[in-house]
Amino acid sequence: MKIANLDERVHVLDAETDVFKVIRDIAQSGVQEEAFYVCDIGDVVRKHKEWKMKLPRVEPHYAVKCNDSYSVLEVLAALGTGFDCASKTEINKVLELGVDPSRIIFANPTKPASHIRHSAAVGVHLMTFDNETELHKIKSLFPTAKLVIRIRCDASVAQCQLGMKFGCDPVVEAPHLIHVAHLLGLDVVGVSFHVGSGCGDPPVFRRAIAAARNLFDFGATLGYQFHLLDLGGGYPGNKGTSIDKIAEIINSALDEYFPSPDVHIIAEPGRYYVASAYTLATNIHSKREVMDPQDNETVSHVMYYINDGVYGSFNCLLYDHAQVTPVPMTASSGKLIPSSIWGPTCDGLDQVVENMLLPPMDVGNWIIFENMGAYTLPVASTFNGFPIPKVHMVVDEHTWLMLKDVLPLTEEHFVLGNSPANLRIGLDLGGCGEIQEWGVPPALCHQVAAAESPIDQGVDHSSRPPAFLFEFVEVGPIN
Repeated sequence: MKIANLDERVHVLDAETDVFKVIRDIAQSGVQEEAFYVCDIGDVVRKHKEWKMKLPRVEPHYAVKCNDSYSVLEVLAALGTGFDCASKTEINKVLELGVDPSRIIFANPTKPASHIRHSAAVGVHLMTFDNETELHKIKSLFPTAKLVIRIRCDASVAQCQLGMKFGCDPVVEAPHLIHVAHLLGLDVVGVSFHVGSGCGDPPVFRRAIAAARNLFDFGATLGYQFHLLDLGGGYPGNKGTSIDKIAEIINSALDEYFPSPDVHIIAEPGRYYVASAYTLATNIHSKREVMDPQDNETVSHVMYYINDGVYGSFNCLLYDHAQVTPVPMTASSGKLIPSSIWGPTCDGLDQVVENMLLPPMDVGNWIIFENMGAYTLPVASTFNGFPIPKVHMVVDEHTWLMLKDVLPLTEEHFVLGNSPANLRIGLDLGGCGEIQEWGVPPALCHQVAAAESPIDQGVDHSSRPPAFLFEFVEVGPIN
């Protein structure tokens, strides 16, 4: 990656600094208003270590569509993962990092002709199919491709079902397609499946692996020697989730159905790697109190308006069926009130939280959302002119020492020093303007009272700048 702006570098934090301290320091700087992310690269590395330990036979091919951040792709390339790409643009993005084409699977069963031609031109030979039309296209455009048939095996519970769009029936359609591929002289090398993104039905992996075994055996009757099994995606990545049960079922099924080490096993994890690495901080810019119609002096509901919404990071509510949990950055001892949270646009659909008991908050307060790394930023837009939140990349010292000299990463990608002394605020959302050092204008530095929240504990508030620069003025009754 070409470092076009020093603010794009990964900031190395000392042992006493964590993600929440970075968020506090940015939010309380007195000059930050826009929503922003902090991405913990160490979290991505820890997920990779866990994968290698719990699924030792399965080589991960990261699903680029989930989060195509250059920094994330560089880290994963340095760790030696493969990549699942769905378009020529994603292929190019991975190849630009110096990744060998053999580490890429073009895992889109229905590809535009120009994308197939491009795949042939850059040497990405491995690609999926699930229909006869695709076979004829590949025969015409890339006859030497290495093909993987994608079968359908849906989880009973999944965050996003994919079987209604992709995957052929493993009993009826798949043998027919393999036979057609044989007649066309195409090289089918294996079987893939995708049980559904965010799988909540671990036993489905056993059913899918068993179905793949049957197709390996069928292919052998036509003279094929399949040697690749692609387990697809579906692995959870939020904090508090685990792949233990899925890993146990996969390992057992592989031992039973594919004991030979000659079969190369891969998978396409996406949210597993990045969901928990990203934390989003949003600011309350407006607030509306709805009075009880039976008692005009009692607030029955509070509407909070924040600076990110469903047209931005929270598109995951619409497209990924995500559930988000707001965490006020500053705790309050007040009574919990039925509340809703709304995005900044003029669209009534732009609602982040419909109804939840929340403590009273003020304009200028910050609300934190964890587990925001999967299927958020790649889909975000600037609808109504609201910017896509900036991402601050951070890493702990131990992980930095492991990564800093592993290509495509170099020491140029990192900046040393304690946070916040060296961490740029990044008000330049376009990434091409002047970089501002941390620091609060002296006129803003004065004593403010502040209650402690779970992420505020132990913090010295003696010089915290005000959260918002205005005063409420009491007025008399409006006649």
